Amino acid sequence: MIPTRFRYASKPMAALIAAPLALALSACGGEEADVTTDASGPIDPIAAPEGTSWTDTVTVSEEGGYVLGNPDAPLKLVEYASHTCGACAAFAMQGKPELKQEYISTGTVSIEQREVFLNTFDVVLAAMIQCGPPERVHALSDEVWGNLGQVMNGVQQNGEAIQAAGNLPMEQRFVRMAELAGFIDFFAARGLSADEARTCLSDAAAIEDMVKGADALAQEDEVTATPTFFINGSRVDGPQWSSVEPALQNAGARPAE
Repeated sequence: MIPTRFRYASKPMAALIAAPLALALSACGGEEADVTTDASGPIDPIAAPEGTSWTDTVTVSEEGGYVLGNPDAPLKLVEYASHTCGACAAFAMQGKPELKQEYISTGTVSIEQREVFLNTFDVVLAAMIQCGPPERVHALSDEVWGNLGQVMNGVQQNGEAIQAAGNLPMEQRFVRMAELAGFIDFFAARGLSADEARTCLSDAAAIEDMVKGADALAQEDEVTATPTFFINGSRVDGPQWSSVEPALQNAGARPAE
């Protein structure tokens, strides 16, 4: 397994274009560590405000992550993920639906999504995903992970042109990459207009701040692979739903009745 410790995000923004696609798609699959959560017993469900659902509630944390579910949930699951990571896509497709239906819906568990940038394409995708209101972030992320082959097909077909886009000024670079990779059309079909996407992708200062902030958080938590999960600050043993669910239950979460 190739470690994923921000070998691109820690470089100047211009260097992010150099990330090889082969590495981007293979450099994921979380490392194992112990989870130390300890519950005194099952946690009672917490009702959402009238007329709302916890599975439709998204807020931004103090750290800048996107929290799906009750922002005051007693069990806070944090996921460090890359949008070009196959293991992250597997969790989104295999684990997240059950996580939402059985646990987030009860108000006892929330999931906060934090970015890890393995390559330039992660940066472009995250900038587009975060372009609209917070409520769209998890849905758009899941769309990317659920269609990862399609999303990356344009990158594979237009590699040389995308590489050349690295010579453009920052205000044009990410827009051109998204156009060449087909990201503009992909997101336009899912509610993010081409004009919105181009506006966000041309904001070089905001993108640089996003990368620096995400890199600082992940380094602080010693994240070296994606996806990596924490429950109330304790690292989960393994990157799959089969590891995350028992850890949540050990901490007091119970499936919805």
